[in-house]
Amino acid sequence: MAKESIKAKEVKRQKLVAKYAAKRAALKEAGDYIGLQKLPKNASPVRLHNRCQLTGRPKGYMRQFGVSRINFREMALAGLIPGITKASW
Repeated sequence: MAKESIKAKEVKRQKLVAKYAAKRAALKEAGDYIGLQKLPKNASPVRLHNRCQLTGRPKGYMRQFGVSRINFREMALAGLIPGITKASW
């Protein structure tokens, strides 16, 4: 489990990115790089990091499902993810 402060920081970054998205696009189109530098650092979408929605784990993230590999396996074995079955041959 990730610390609550880390998860909160990531949510805060997502809000900042959404808030400044239009302004960033306009500045980029105009080629105003000085104006881009004046925006907050966390307003850049590059600073976002994918995290598991359940635990906040940053590594082993499965983009298609939004959870880490560990939670994905537990959910799949419990039958909580439709269409996913354990491979056997």
